[in-house]
Amino acid sequence: MATGKKENEQFNVVIVAQNGRLAHEALLFAASLRHCDPGFSGRLIVAEPVAGGAWGRNVRLDDDTRSFLTSEYGAEIVDFEARHFGASYPQGNKIEALLAMPEAEPFVFFDTDTLITGRLGDVPFDFARPSASGRVEGTWPQPQLYGAGYRDIWQSLYDRFGLDFESSLDLAQPEDYWRRYLYFNAGWFFGSCPRKFGQRFLDYALEIRRNPGPALAAQTLNPWLDQVALPLVIHSFGGGRETLKPGVLDGSVSCHYRTFPLLYARESDHVVNVLHEVCAPNKLKKRLKQYEPIKRMVYQGRGDKVRAMFDRDNLPRREQMIRNRIRKAGFWMR
Repeated sequence: MATGKKENEQFNVVIVAQNGRLAHEALLFAASLRHCDPGFSGRLIVAEPVAGGAWGRNVRLDDDTRSFLTSEYGAEIVDFEARHFGASYPQGNKIEALLAMPEAEPFVFFDTDTLITGRLGDVPFDFARPSASGRVEGTWPQPQLYGAGYRDIWQSLYDRFGLDFESSLDLAQPEDYWRRYLYFNAGWFFGSCPRKFGQRFLDYALEIRRNPGPALAAQTLNPWLDQVALPLVIHSFGGGRETLKPGVLDGSVSCHYRTFPLLYARESDHVVNVLHEVCAPNKLKKRLKQYEPIKRMVYQGRGDKVRAMFDRDNLPRREQMIRNRIRKAGFWMR
């Protein structure tokens, strides 16, 4: 596999944070990066939406969280304006934030509900061939009995933006199976220039939202719009599946845990150990305990009870089945 990562090439890590849940996740993300890769030489950039705009209210981080991120973890806070998505589609933050990032500097974007669990700086990213998380279920599209199928839906989007559809296919997969078609989880993705990537991401997402077209008539775009546009953007820049060696991100170096109950239910002992080690220092504990899921799951031991409910070597096939079992036990938290 070719790699475009030069020896000692630096890159920026980008997350988006605002008040509430994301503030606590951002603290945990930053702490895990510094704990597991203390020598990381790139910039840790926390993108923060300014007051107003498409949010219509102030969602900025409180001063204490902002100061802690910068002084303890060396993060840089960069403002961006949410002009198109905001409160109506919070997932759009990751699109608009890219436009405020340093131009022409390689970047890796992570959702804040991620732990860094290894040496991120050693990951051999090929920034000239962008990719994104393959840890994804077939959430979109959902073909209807008398509507367009997978091929017609995806091909309509590739044709819309003048992209070569056939070269995006995994021909080892059946025609009517979702994995034949390029689809990612948007929990992480990377590229060579955040502004070029972000502008194309924005253009594609806005066009799809504005004019879905007949093939998408029976499909919902909320909350999937970012994951519908993302494979198109990646393909347009010459990227695709597994341009990064499998098992690194979403593996030995990072964990997109999504929620703390899911983390305890299905992630490795290493991930749980990293979580507990990162959460141990008193200065951070004081802040994280203000967020109820971390307080109860990590510090009060509810996570251990969830963990005891599941066999990591024999997990339910679908995530929803895991969620339902946790809810039935009364341990679900978000």
